[in-house]
Amino acid sequence: MPVDQAAAIEVTAYRWVPPMARGFVKDMRIRWALEEIGLPYRVRLVGGAGGEKAPEHLADQPFGQVPVLRDGDLTLFESGAILVHLGARDERLLPGDPAQRDRAIGWTFAALNSVEPMTQALLLARHTSEGQPWQAEAVAAMRPYAEKRIGQLAAVLGNREWLEDRFTIGDLAMVDVLRAAPEPDLVAAHANLAAYVARATARPAFQAAMAAQLADFDSNPA
Repeated sequence: MPVDQAAAIEVTAYRWVPPMARGFVKDMRIRWALEEIGLPYRVRLVGGAGGEKAPEHLADQPFGQVPVLRDGDLTLFESGAILVHLGARDERLLPGDPAQRDRAIGWTFAALNSVEPMTQALLLARHTSEGQPWQAEAVAAMRPYAEKRIGQLAAVLGNREWLEDRFTIGDLAMVDVLRAAPEPDLVAAHANLAAYVARATARPAFQAAMAAQLADFDSNPA
C-alpha cells in the first residue's frame, strides 16, 4: 500500500536501469509523495533508461523520461510539476496557508533548479569522462560549484528540522536531490544536512516507496 494496479492514479517507471541507478530514478519522488498521503497508485513500466521509447510513452513525455502521472483526464510530466499537483490534493504535502504553500513550492523549485543542476553536472563530469585522461580535471572543475550550492543550503537549513516549519514537497524534492549527490562527502561535510537526509529517508513513506521501486527492478532484471 498504496501500490495497487487497480488504482486510478498511474505512475510510469523504467522497467530496467543499471544497478547504480536503482533507488534513484525520479519516479521515487512521486511514489514517496503518494505514500506520504496514502493515495493508491498503479505502475506502468516503460522501456529502460537508455533504450528506445514507445510512441505511447513519447506522446506522454516528449523526452522519453520518467515519471509521468495520469490522474483522471490529466497527464502530467516533470517531477516538480507532479509534486505540486499532488500537494494541492493534501495539506500533508503542501500547507493550506497561502504564504507557507508558496514557500514550500519555492523550495521545490530550488531543489530542482538551484541544487540538482550542480550535482548532476558533477555526475556527468564523472561518468561521461570515465576512462579519459581529462576525467580528474573535469571533475575538479565542476566540484566547487556543487560544494558551494550545498554549503549555501546547509547555512540556510541551520538547526531546523525542515526547510520550513514542517515537512513538505520542498523537503521531499531537496532530500531526493541530496541523497543522489555523486560524491557522498558533499553532503556528509555538513552534519546538519546529513541529519536532514537521514531524518527524511527514515520516514515510513520513503521506505515504502524505495521498496516499491526496487521490487519493480527485481521483477525485471534485464
